[in-house]
Amino acid sequence: MRSRSLFLAALLAIAVTATHALADADGEREALVRLAHEIEALAPLVAKAEAQAEPDARIRFRYEWLRQDLERVRAGIQAHIDAPRAEPRKVEPLRGDYRR
Repeated sequence: MRSRSLFLAALLAIAVTATHALADADGEREALVRLAHEIEALAPLVAKAEAQAEPDARIRFRYEWLRQDLERVRAGIQAHIDAPRAEPRKVEPLRGDYRR
């Protein structure tokens, strides 16, 4: 009984791993597009926070650094999205008959 449980657990682990290995590339791309869009949507919120900041505060938040970092992350995501996908290469068929 115990060996059967171990076998089923191993089989389940393999199935889960295989499912993750077959992740949908288009699904990932769509999620990354949404993420880049959400980062762009932060710009008005950053501007609003900056407009409400205390100009004479002793310690001030560096909004320009935040903008630069957000843009750097967005550009990295966009570069990955825009990178050409690997095209499957054409493979010559095997002859299969090796007899004369």
